[in-house]
Amino acid sequence: MTISGTVNAHLLIFPYPAQGHMLPLLDLTHQLAARGLTLTVLVTPKNLPFLHPLLSAHPSIEALVFPFPSHPAIPPGVENVKDLPPDSFRAMMRSLGELHGPLTEWFRSHPSPPVAIVSDMFLGWTHRLACELGIRRIVFSPSGAMALSVIYALWRDLPKRKNPDDQNEIISFPNIPSFPKYPWWQLSPVYRRYVEGDPVMEFIKDGLLADVESWGLVVNSFSELEAVYLEHLRQEMGHDRVWAVGPLLPHDDGDSHGPKQRGGSSSVKVEDILSWLDTCEDRKLVYVCFGSQALLPKHVLDQLAFGLEKSGVRFIWSVREPTTAQVENNYGTIPSGFEDRVVGRGLVIRGWAPQVLILRHRAVGAFLTHCGWNSVLEGIVAGVPLLAWPMGADQFANASLLVDEMKVAIRVGEGAQTVPDPEELARVLVESVSENRVERNAAEDLRGAALEAIKEGGRSEREFDSMLRKLATLTLQPNT
Repeated sequence: MTISGTVNAHLLIFPYPAQGHMLPLLDLTHQLAARGLTLTVLVTPKNLPFLHPLLSAHPSIEALVFPFPSHPAIPPGVENVKDLPPDSFRAMMRSLGELHGPLTEWFRSHPSPPVAIVSDMFLGWTHRLACELGIRRIVFSPSGAMALSVIYALWRDLPKRKNPDDQNEIISFPNIPSFPKYPWWQLSPVYRRYVEGDPVMEFIKDGLLADVESWGLVVNSFSELEAVYLEHLRQEMGHDRVWAVGPLLPHDDGDSHGPKQRGGSSSVKVEDILSWLDTCEDRKLVYVCFGSQALLPKHVLDQLAFGLEKSGVRFIWSVREPTTAQVENNYGTIPSGFEDRVVGRGLVIRGWAPQVLILRHRAVGAFLTHCGWNSVLEGIVAGVPLLAWPMGADQFANASLLVDEMKVAIRVGEGAQTVPDPEELARVLVESVSENRVERNAAEDLRGAALEAIKEGGRSEREFDSMLRKLATLTLQPNT
């Protein structure tokens, strides 16, 4: 890259402490470090281990560790969303806002402070901080451009239901390309709890609106996937500093340890998973995973297990184990005897799974997913057709993009309360690994487009270069 030697700007990187948000921003940070930028990454103590692979690869990166601000809704010692209930985003977003003061003090005392803050979309208050410090704020979106367009439209327009009791009332977004519309219950759960005048909700609203006012936006997507939505975001923000630099891939130091050790501990050794996959036929296995946050009610999980058992297909099922309290609240665990009944053709992984390595294995022919954006991109890069079962957050928008527009996915369910018919689910699972699926061809084509985008000279690589050129022009403003 011809400009790599000329960019030595100092950036402050501020991830939001949820795995789906942190990991792609740390992947971006690796790429920035490889271009020679001076980088400081802000985390709280218990999130520091997420940085270890990055710090090992790039010793020049400085870790800035601030104590986690206490919050009455967050138990002491908890600093990451993965250790909190699904509805904890509001408390986490508000709590992190208390770092405004410590960050200001750090900046004022630094001999060579950053010229920009690159912070997660849920840390919109950092835009105001950046303005106070006379520097630029760049939003990082771990969500795709379509989903982000819906999120920003929600908080700008504040649509309401005509009937407050109707969870199925349709909310339309006529100003977004393809005119998406969703029943009320599929909208952002944080937005659905919005109460005008509530201090925490107003803080969240102001932060998301501040995203649109920020100097720049980096999206983990690529133009061939979301061109019209990226252009829409440029129009919304009123400038062209919207860069699609994805799909961001895990740092691979040559022996694949990055993807292996990415997300935590697993009940099955990575080597044993790969050895088991090696015994499978090509493209005949279904990988099942609903992400690091989703828990299924017991009756739903039981029917999913029955469908997998009835299908006869080979599968790997990565499942999040509920706590004792969650089991008492009727969240499901793997049914008793299930693993014995599917022994030899089914592998259950409790806890984190090496998803990137699994999806890239020749045996995987379909991916039953909650449509979290990281999972979507990992499936796309692997060229695997998707079975879409969105659960919440941005996942319904992602499913619409994949099923209705890109034709790389089949809709299987919607929401954690969907009770699948085991017979129908078994049929879909069998068909998903058949050779003549149109989704398979579409997935292969989209994989090619994704890899083309991130290769040297590709569209995402060129947008990354464009961002670096803009960063090279930044200086501290006089009022700092």
